[in-house]
This record gives sequence, structure tokens and C-alpha cells, in this order.
Amino acid sequence: MRRQRMGAYAGRLAVVLGAAVLMGASVQAQRGTQDGEWPDFAGNREGMKYSPLDQIAKDNVDDVEVAWRWPTADRELQASNPAWRGGRYEDTPLMFNGMLYTVTPLGLIAALDPASGETLWVHDPRAYGAGRPANVGFLHRGLAYWTDGTEERLLLGTNDARLLSIDARTGEPDPAFGVDGKVDIMVDIRDAVRGTNFAARRSLIAGDVVVVGTAIADGFRTREMPPGDVQAYNVRTGEKLWTFHTIPREYEAGYETWLDGSAEYTGNANVWNGMAYDPELDYVYLPTSTPTHNEYGGNRPGDNLYAESLVCVDARTGERIWHFQAVHHGVWDYDFPTRPILADITVDGRPIKAVIQVSKQAFTYVFDRATGEPVWPIEERPVPQSTVPGERTAPTQPFPTRPPAFDLQGTTEDNLLDFTPELRQRALAQLRQFEYGPLFTPPSEKGTIFLPGLLGGANWGGAGFDPETSVLYVPSRTEPTMYRLLPGNPNQTNLGYVQDRGRGIRESMTLDGLPLFKPPYSRMTAIDMSRGEILWTSPLGNGPRNHPLLQGLDLPPLGNQAMTTSVLVTKSLVFGTMTKGRTPDRWGDPEADRQLLYAFDKADGSLLRTFLLDGRSAAAPMTYLHEGKQYVVVATGGGETAELVALSLP
Repeated sequence: MRRQRMGAYAGRLAVVLGAAVLMGASVQAQRGTQDGEWPDFAGNREGMKYSPLDQIAKDNVDDVEVAWRWPTADRELQASNPAWRGGRYEDTPLMFNGMLYTVTPLGLIAALDPASGETLWVHDPRAYGAGRPANVGFLHRGLAYWTDGTEERLLLGTNDARLLSIDARTGEPDPAFGVDGKVDIMVDIRDAVRGTNFAARRSLIAGDVVVVGTAIADGFRTREMPPGDVQAYNVRTGEKLWTFHTIPREYEAGYETWLDGSAEYTGNANVWNGMAYDPELDYVYLPTSTPTHNEYGGNRPGDNLYAESLVCVDARTGERIWHFQAVHHGVWDYDFPTRPILADITVDGRPIKAVIQVSKQAFTYVFDRATGEPVWPIEERPVPQSTVPGERTAPTQPFPTRPPAFDLQGTTEDNLLDFTPELRQRALAQLRQFEYGPLFTPPSEKGTIFLPGLLGGANWGGAGFDPETSVLYVPSRTEPTMYRLLPGNPNQTNLGYVQDRGRGIRESMTLDGLPLFKPPYSRMTAIDMSRGEILWTSPLGNGPRNHPLLQGLDLPPLGNQAMTTSVLVTKSLVFGTMTKGRTPDRWGDPEADRQLLYAFDKADGSLLRTFLLDGRSAAAPMTYLHEGKQYVVVATGGGETAELVALSLP
């Protein structure tokens, strides 16, 4: 297995943070969901998406109803300017000290009454003035919260590449932080252009250090893009403390894995969906993405550290402690899209403080979070090689031996749909028009269909962990992607090859809209993390059972073709959310164009209830207790339909 590790430094670089830092760290460590609060995007600093609340339970979930709705504070803004419209509402709110906090698609921060959804204050940073950000446009996926026991701050990475600190009680910018409550994170970043290819993402609190990653455009026309540097600041002053270069500099370890000087111009390899922090070790865990560009690596030969890796760094200095690269020289867009989970598990009688990382490939990687040693062996195995001129894919890729994959892997003939022999033969004929094969079959000029596709497997909705049972709950999607590479036009790009984004590619992977591969097309999987075994799998939704090709067949729920999926775990239930896929429904599906919330029995995965919510979004739900009542809150819709929906018992 290709992995480098550095032991804990005996002579760490000393950074004097003082008594105030220690006090801030200890207060942060005490906050979590145990008191019915939700002070972190994923509930607690460990990233578990777990709450011990059990008021809403198996025997009363059918009685749950809408308690209140909150139309986002930026609806009028979106309506006022066509350039600002269409942002999806994908925030997961925070709740602490009797206040609920959210950030809207355009980046407005609002404080609400948790019982009624009444607006208490709104702060508008006006980041949308920099223009529509790259990739997914106007959206935010979470605030960070810091307190030292007296002061309370909300921190937001903005679409105009700034880090913002707001007083959580008043909604006013913190005058002691940076300049007027902001710091510019774009300073000294190569090739960065504000509002075009570089934006801040959800920050992480590590004691009195705030760490922020980036979202960098991946619609590539050139081999030059900004690198995904991770930067850390003093949470009180905004003073910059350190930078971790996910694409190493010449004087740093890992630079030798970028051949032909490609580290000097290649970009991306960013941390866009959150990090994890262990206050006892004082380590931060960084999941990184694919380097420029996603489908062709001929312009960046080598293994390309630290792209598509889990990197552990010292929270005080940014020094690398250990790393694991999940994809060598990635050409599938198999970035790590989910926040790591810190969990205490027991394996073969041995207690382990673990870090768990689920992936687009449908793997669950599990490491000792102090040393980076795999809990179960991870094997380097030979994989198919590229035939594209100039491309040099890695001869092997790492495969975890436990737990088993939680979703379908590989576009093999065994994985084709088999509802009837006739449908299977049609699917086989369709598949044979393209390149196909096991996991890590590379893109080609003919066109390669691969599974899981570029959106996973698991995606940014991540997984949830129950610390009482050591069970991991992973929502995922089963949808292939087809990459067909074309020679780059030298009048338009300096990339050797580019992705064919022509019409008909999506249709090539279906039979009249019916997926080529076996269902369920989205699912929830429960994994026993003490044994590394799957306990159960349940479909998310009924899926295309009304499709004309399936008429007359007695089929179980097939799972919907999802855009994204998310999870919330409580003491009594596991909730899964999903948004239907991009294609319009043509077969009378009542769940089409809706956001769906499912409640499952944790013991066996049986579906207890489906909630049909208005609007399409992809937000992860959260829960809290306020004045003796448990609420489940989820963001839905986008643009002029964006709103928070709160559910509770009557």
C-alpha cells in the first residue's frame, strides 16, 4: 500500500496560544448534542450526525407534523436580479443557547426562534455582489460556531472568498476579527479569481483556530487552476497561522509525486466539504479532492499527492502527521466528498480511536486516528490501464478489505439489470457499445461507463454514526457516469484531452430512461463498525416501478434515482433524505420533483414513514430539543421556493 506516515513530532513547532486558547478549546469540547443542542453542521465535533433524542420514535413517527416553515431571507434578493437566482438551500442549521442559526443560498446569516421559526436578526455580507460562484452556484453548506464560554461567534466561508466572523447574539461583525469582521483567504493563492474560480467553504473550529477550505471551479479549459490550499486563522483576531498545501511546494514532501513540474501549475485538490478535529490529539483531518482536471491526467503525471487523500495535520502548526491516498493519479472525480467521522470502536477486543471516511467508490476507510494505521488491511491491487495517448494511470489502487462496499461497484455484466432475460440482453447490447469493467476502469476515447459514477456512491451528505451501538449508517446512490475523451483543441485549451459533454451521453446509460444496472438506485446501509460487516440495506424510495418496461412485474421498492442523499441518526430512529434525479418524471411518480425524508427502524432497516416535502434540495436534516419538544429541521427548495421546514409531534 502506498502510504506515507509521520509519527507525532517529538519536537513540534511551538506555538504559544496561551490560557485563553486552552479555555476556548475546553469549552468547545463540551458542546455537543447531549443537551439537545446541535452546535455543529454534523451535530458534534466528531461529525457523527447523531443525537441522543428519542421523543420522536417508532411508535409515534406517524403523528409527526409540520410545526413551522421559514421562507429564506434572500427570496426578494433572488427575485430582484436574474444573476442571483436559482441558489439551492442546502444548509444544515445550528442550534445552541436557545437560538437557531442558518445561512441562505446567497449567504445571508439569520437567527431564528427555535419554537416558531420567527426571524430574530439577519446579517447580509453581500458576497453575491462578486458574481455567481463556480461549480454549483449560489449555495452554502453550513456555519461554524465558536465560544470561549463568554463570547460566541459564527464563522462563514463566503462565495467571494472571505472568512467572516459574526457575533452570534447580535448578528454584527466582530470588529476584532480581520478588517470589519472579515479576512481575505484569496491572498497569495496562485491563479485565483474572486467570484470566478475560487470560493471559501465551510470552516472548522479547532480550539481557538479556525480552519477553512475552498471550492475551486472544475469546469476546466486550462491546466492552470488555483491550488486547494487549506488555511488556518486565529479565531479571535483573524491572524493567519498556517497554510497546508494540498499540492506540495518544491521544498515539501510529496512534490516528487508530481512529475514534469506539474505541481507548479496544477490546481484543485481542495477541501470543499468539511473537516474533523480531535481536541485530545489536537489533530485536524482533511479530505481532499481531484486535481485539475477530473478526467484526464496527462498534464499532471505521477501519483499526485495529496489529491484524493485523507490528510492528518497538527491543528496548531499545519504540519502533516500522516496521510492516506485513496486514489493514485485520479481520473474519475473520486474526490473525498464527505466529512470524516471520529468514533471510538472496539475491534477484536481492542479499543480504537478511529477516523472513518466513506467515499464515492462506496468504500469505508477506517484508520487509527493517531497513527494512520488501517484498522483492517487495505490492499494495493492491479487495475485496468488507460489507452488514451499521453495518459499514465497508476498500475494499482487501494482496496479496503473491510467493511464490504456499501453500493454497487463496477460496470460488469454481472451487475446489469436482470428483471427479465429480454431486458438483460438489451442492457448487455447497450453496454457493449462502450468500454466497461471493474472499479477503476479508466476513461477512454471510445467512452467508458463506470460505477459508482462521479457523484458516488456516497456524496457530500456523508454518513452518520451511533456511538452507543457502533453502527454506521450510509446513504448512497447507484448511478453510472460515462467519460468520453476528445483531443483538446489547441485554439481553445492547453489540456491534452477534454471530456465530451455532448448530447446523448446520459441516455447512453439507460434503456428508455431505465437504468442499466441493478437496483436499488439509492439506499441506506447499516454497517457494524466493530466487526466491519453490513447489517442491512434498505432502498430510499420506490424508484421507477411505473416505467413502461416494467409493467406487469411484481417488483419491490427499487430506490429513487437520487441527486444526493443525507442522513440523521437519533437514539430511536435513522432518517434519510434524498432529492430525485435531474431527469423529469414521465411515469406518474407522485414523489417526482420533491425532497423526501424517510424514517427507518434502526434495528432492521424497515421503512416507518416517508415525508414528502416541497421543493428540491439536498440538505442534511438536524434535530434539537427546545422547551421540552423535539424538532427535526431540514432545508428545502431553492430560489423563490427556499425554506426551512420544522417537524415535531403535536
